[in-house]
Amino acid sequence: MLLVAISAMLVASVMSSCAEKSPYPGYKQTESGMYYRYLTQNEGETAKLGEIVEIDLSYYLMREEGDSLMYATSTLPEPAYDLVRESLFPGDLYEGFTMMHKGDSMSLIMSADSVFRRQFNAPIIPDFVKPESMIRWEVKMKDIMSEEEFNARQQAKEAASFEEAKKTLDAYLVENGIEATPTESGLVYVCTKPGKGAQPQAGQNVKVHYTGKLLDGTVFDSSIERGEPISFPIGSGYVIPGWDEGIALMKKGEKGVLYIPANLGYGSRNAGPIPPYSNLIFEVELVDFE
Repeated sequence: MLLVAISAMLVASVMSSCAEKSPYPGYKQTESGMYYRYLTQNEGETAKLGEIVEIDLSYYLMREEGDSLMYATSTLPEPAYDLVRESLFPGDLYEGFTMMHKGDSMSLIMSADSVFRRQFNAPIIPDFVKPESMIRWEVKMKDIMSEEEFNARQQAKEAASFEEAKKTLDAYLVENGIEATPTESGLVYVCTKPGKGAQPQAGQNVKVHYTGKLLDGTVFDSSIERGEPISFPIGSGYVIPGWDEGIALMKKGEKGVLYIPANLGYGSRNAGPIPPYSNLIFEVELVDFE
């Protein structure tokens, strides 16, 4: 019995010695080969395949002289979400997600070659990243939800943003003494020079000169500066809804101003110089239609 006990102690000593010589002190290794370390660990259900996770995430190229930050979601204007999916390679980021509870923070280490070629699907690895290099991820699991719950939250958030944009536009119209009655959709059109004849019908090709502005007066586009009107089939979805509706109210030669609420403009999209949920002002002229 004593011999067995001594043998067991020797084995434990060897294992302890090996653990101390781990290339990444404080990290454990999964069967797939990924190194991980919990920075904060909670209890409850871990993230599952098909769920949506809200995360704070950054990754670093590991170097002897000090790890280099390559990306961080903290630079994004909106919260970062990802779908928990099947692993793209053994020991990838998605495996790490399935090990985390809501509120957990974890550090993960994996091969740079696998990350770039299989996680990012990059055709080549950047010159400054050696194939034997390692990537260290820092992940905080802020929330875990079903796809249905995520969609419901996004819809509620979008509705609230559109409502706030509507209040901003209403205040602008009052402050600037614009008393035109909105259409059923919320579009406001003010005619500044009457036209003649009939109004264009859906499918007809219209030519329009315009200058587009944000409520603060910033001009983001102008056909007048280009010296050529825009041409498109009206009512066919080639332009934002506020344009399809507003231009159809005009007659040939007519000039006016369209005050377009965000939901009839570019909505939640970031359209170049136009931020999400922006109300828009367009000074327009219906040059011709056929």
